Amino acid sequence: MIQALTDLGDHIAAALPNDVLSTEINRCGELTVTARTVSIQRVLTFLRDDSACLFKQVVDICGVDWPGREPRFDVVYHLLSMKHNQRVRVKVKVDEEVPVPSATAIYSAAGWFEREVWDMFGITFADHLDLRRILTDYGFEGHPLRKDFPLSGYVEMHYDDEQKRVVYRPVELTQDFRSFDFLSPWEGPPPGDEKAAMPAADGPAGEKARGRG
Repeated sequence: MIQALTDLGDHIAAALPNDVLSTEINRCGELTVTARTVSIQRVLTFLRDDSACLFKQVVDICGVDWPGREPRFDVVYHLLSMKHNQRVRVKVKVDEEVPVPSATAIYSAAGWFEREVWDMFGITFADHLDLRRILTDYGFEGHPLRKDFPLSGYVEMHYDDEQKRVVYRPVELTQDFRSFDFLSPWEGPPPGDEKAAMPAADGPAGEKARGRG
Protein backbone atom coordinates (compact mmCIF):
# COMPACT_ATOMS: atom_id res chain seq x y z
CA MET A 1 0.00 0.00 0.00
CA ILE A 2 2.81 2.45 0.85
CA GLN A 3 4.53 1.75 -2.46
CA ALA A 4 1.25 2.20 -4.34
CA LEU A 5 0.71 5.61 -2.69
CA THR A 6 4.32 6.59 -3.36
CA ASP A 7 3.87 5.73 -7.03
CA LEU A 8 0.60 7.68 -7.07
CA GLY A 9 2.26 10.72 -5.55
CA ASP A 10 5.03 10.56 -8.17
CA HIS A 11 2.42 10.23 -10.91
CA ILE A 12 0.51 13.31 -9.68
CA ALA A 13 3.67 15.41 -9.31
CA ALA A 14 4.90 14.42 -12.79
CA ALA A 15 1.53 15.23 -14.39
CA LEU A 16 1.20 18.62 -12.64
CA PRO A 17 4.74 19.95 -12.24
CA ASN A 18 3.64 23.60 -12.17
CA ASP A 19 0.74 23.05 -9.79
CA VAL A 20 2.01 20.57 -7.19
CA LEU A 21 4.62 21.80 -4.71
CA SER A 22 5.30 18.46 -2.98
CA THR A 23 3.98 14.98 -2.23
CA GLU A 24 4.58 13.16 1.03
CA ILE A 25 3.72 9.90 2.76
CA ASN A 26 3.30 10.62 6.47
CA ARG A 27 3.94 8.27 9.39
CA CYS A 28 0.37 6.97 9.21
CA GLY A 29 0.86 5.88 5.62
CA GLU A 30 -1.29 8.65 4.12
CA LEU A 31 -0.51 10.53 0.92
CA THR A 32 -0.51 14.32 1.16
CA VAL A 33 -0.26 16.54 -1.91
CA THR A 34 0.62 20.19 -1.34
CA ALA A 35 -0.60 22.36 -4.20
CA ARG A 36 -0.46 25.99 -5.22
CA THR A 37 -3.57 27.85 -4.10
CA VAL A 38 -4.29 29.27 -7.56
CA SER A 39 -4.04 25.75 -9.02
CA ILE A 40 -6.42 23.96 -6.66
CA GLN A 41 -9.18 23.60 -9.25
CA ARG A 42 -6.79 22.13 -11.79
CA VAL A 43 -5.35 19.71 -9.24
CA LEU A 44 -8.76 18.56 -7.99
CA THR A 45 -10.03 18.10 -11.55
CA PHE A 46 -7.01 15.94 -12.41
CA LEU A 47 -7.45 13.84 -9.26
CA ARG A 48 -11.11 13.30 -10.09
CA ASP A 49 -10.72 12.43 -13.79
CA ASP A 50 -7.30 10.81 -14.27
CA SER A 51 -7.61 7.04 -14.73
CA ALA A 52 -4.88 6.34 -12.16
CA CYS A 53 -6.65 8.50 -9.58
CA LEU A 54 -10.44 8.63 -9.97
CA PHE A 55 -10.98 10.43 -6.66
CA LYS A 56 -14.65 10.97 -7.36
CA GLN A 57 -15.70 11.74 -3.80
CA VAL A 58 -14.76 14.65 -1.55
CA VAL A 59 -15.03 13.37 2.01
CA ASP A 60 -14.21 16.61 3.81
CA ILE A 61 -12.80 20.11 3.42
CA CYS A 62 -11.43 21.72 6.56
CA GLY A 63 -9.21 24.55 7.73
CA VAL A 64 -6.12 24.66 9.94
CA ASP A 65 -4.96 27.79 11.76
CA TRP A 66 -1.22 28.52 12.15
CA PRO A 67 -1.30 31.97 13.82
CA GLY A 68 2.47 32.39 13.81
CA ARG A 69 2.91 31.56 10.11
CA GLU A 70 2.47 33.50 6.89
CA PRO A 71 0.22 32.64 5.18
CA ARG A 72 -1.75 31.81 8.27
CA PHE A 73 -4.17 29.07 7.16
CA ASP A 74 -4.25 25.71 5.42
CA VAL A 75 -7.28 24.48 3.51
CA VAL A 76 -7.26 20.68 3.45
CA TYR A 77 -9.24 18.49 1.03
CA HIS A 78 -9.77 14.78 1.76
CA LEU A 79 -10.65 12.73 -1.32
CA LEU A 80 -11.69 9.11 -1.79
CA SER A 81 -11.34 6.82 -4.80
CA MET A 82 -13.87 4.01 -4.62
CA LYS A 83 -12.41 2.53 -7.82
CA HIS A 84 -8.87 2.15 -6.44
CA ASN A 85 -9.75 2.04 -2.73
CA GLN A 86 -7.35 4.91 -1.98
CA ARG A 87 -7.44 8.23 -0.18
CA VAL A 88 -5.46 11.41 -0.73
CA ARG A 89 -5.12 14.64 1.21
CA VAL A 90 -4.60 17.90 -0.70
CA LYS A 91 -3.37 21.03 1.10
CA VAL A 92 -3.05 24.66 0.08
CA LYS A 93 -1.71 27.57 2.13
CA VAL A 94 -3.90 30.67 2.24
CA ASP A 95 -4.45 33.89 4.14
CA GLU A 96 -7.66 35.69 4.99
CA GLU A 97 -7.22 38.36 2.33
CA VAL A 98 -7.03 36.28 -0.87
CA PRO A 99 -9.97 33.98 -1.68
CA VAL A 100 -9.44 30.31 -2.49
CA PRO A 101 -10.92 29.16 -5.82
CA SER A 102 -14.10 27.25 -4.99
CA ALA A 103 -14.30 23.51 -5.63
CA THR A 104 -18.08 23.50 -6.04
CA ALA A 105 -17.87 23.19 -9.83
CA ILE A 106 -15.77 20.03 -9.40
CA TYR A 107 -17.48 18.45 -6.38
CA SER A 108 -21.04 19.50 -5.65
CA ALA A 109 -20.62 18.40 -2.02
CA ALA A 110 -17.89 21.03 -1.57
CA GLY A 111 -20.53 23.75 -1.14
CA TRP A 112 -21.41 23.00 2.46
CA PHE A 113 -17.83 22.13 3.40
CA GLU A 114 -16.59 25.50 2.13
CA ARG A 115 -19.35 27.28 4.01
CA GLU A 116 -18.19 25.56 7.20
CA VAL A 117 -14.56 26.58 6.59
CA TRP A 118 -15.64 30.18 6.08
CA ASP A 119 -17.88 30.11 9.15
CA MET A 120 -15.24 28.60 11.44
CA PHE A 121 -12.05 30.24 10.07
CA GLY A 122 -13.08 33.22 7.93
CA ILE A 123 -11.42 31.81 4.81
CA THR A 124 -13.31 32.96 1.71
CA PHE A 125 -13.89 31.00 -1.51
CA ALA A 126 -14.11 32.74 -4.86
CA ASP A 127 -17.14 31.96 -7.04
CA HIS A 128 -19.03 30.21 -4.24
CA LEU A 129 -22.66 31.05 -4.91
CA ASP A 130 -23.94 30.80 -1.31
CA LEU A 131 -21.08 31.58 1.06
CA ARG A 132 -22.84 32.21 4.38
CA ARG A 133 -22.73 30.82 7.88
CA ILE A 134 -23.79 27.22 8.32
CA LEU A 135 -23.03 26.26 11.96
CA THR A 136 -23.28 29.57 13.81
CA ASP A 137 -26.09 32.11 13.81
CA TYR A 138 -26.23 34.65 10.98
CA GLY A 139 -25.54 37.45 13.47
CA PHE A 140 -22.56 35.67 15.03
CA GLU A 141 -19.35 37.69 15.41
CA GLY A 142 -15.96 36.19 14.56
CA HIS A 143 -14.82 32.72 13.55
CA PRO A 144 -14.73 30.22 16.46
CA LEU A 145 -11.96 27.84 15.30
CA ARG A 146 -9.35 30.56 14.95
CA LYS A 147 -6.83 30.16 17.73
CA ASP A 148 -7.11 33.81 18.72
CA PHE A 149 -10.88 33.59 19.14
CA PRO A 150 -11.73 34.30 22.82
CA LEU A 151 -12.71 31.23 24.81
CA SER A 152 -15.73 33.06 26.18
CA GLY A 153 -16.89 34.29 22.78
CA TYR A 154 -18.05 37.84 22.20
CA VAL A 155 -21.73 37.57 23.09
CA GLU A 156 -23.99 35.35 25.15
CA MET A 157 -27.65 34.64 24.56
CA HIS A 158 -30.60 34.15 26.87
CA TYR A 159 -34.37 34.03 26.60
CA ASP A 160 -36.00 37.34 27.43
CA ASP A 161 -39.39 36.67 29.01
CA GLU A 162 -40.61 40.20 28.33
CA GLN A 163 -39.68 40.17 24.66
CA LYS A 164 -40.61 36.49 24.31
CA ARG A 165 -37.53 35.75 22.24
CA VAL A 166 -33.85 34.90 22.46
CA VAL A 167 -31.65 38.00 22.75
CA TYR A 168 -27.89 38.56 22.68
CA ARG A 169 -25.78 40.65 25.02
CA PRO A 170 -22.02 41.21 25.39
CA VAL A 171 -20.16 38.70 27.54
CA GLU A 172 -19.24 40.12 30.93
CA LEU A 173 -16.62 38.04 32.75
CA THR A 174 -14.05 38.93 35.36
CA GLN A 175 -11.55 36.49 33.84
CA ASP A 176 -9.43 37.68 30.98
CA PHE A 177 -10.14 35.22 28.18
CA ARG A 178 -9.47 37.72 25.43
CA SER A 179 -5.70 37.68 25.17
CA PHE A 180 -3.75 34.55 24.42
CA ASP A 181 0.04 34.32 24.44
CA PHE A 182 0.92 31.80 21.74
CA LEU A 183 4.50 31.62 23.00
CA SER A 184 3.44 30.69 26.53
CA PRO A 185 -0.07 29.17 26.49
CA TRP A 186 0.18 27.65 29.98
CA GLU A 187 0.59 29.85 33.01
CA GLY A 188 1.13 29.01 36.65
CA PRO A 189 3.65 26.92 38.58
CA PRO A 190 5.00 23.76 36.94
CA PRO A 191 3.29 20.55 38.03
CA GLY A 192 4.96 18.57 40.78
CA ASP A 193 4.52 15.31 42.61
CA GLU A 194 1.78 16.38 45.00
CA LYS A 195 1.39 12.84 46.37
CA ALA A 196 4.99 12.76 47.59
CA ALA A 197 4.24 15.46 50.15
CA MET A 198 1.09 13.78 51.48
CA PRO A 199 1.36 12.05 54.89
CA ALA A 200 0.77 8.32 54.85
CA ALA A 201 -2.61 7.18 56.09
CA ASP A 202 -2.97 5.32 59.39
CA GLY A 203 -4.19 1.75 59.65
CA PRO A 204 -3.66 -1.23 57.36
CA ALA A 205 -3.80 0.85 54.21
CA GLY A 206 -1.16 3.15 55.62
CA GLU A 207 1.04 0.22 56.59
CA LYS A 208 0.91 -1.07 53.01
CA ALA A 209 1.63 2.40 51.69
CA ARG A 210 4.77 2.56 53.85
CA GLY A 211 5.87 -0.87 52.70
CA ARG A 212 5.11 -2.67 55.94
CA GLY A 213 2.02 -4.61 54.83
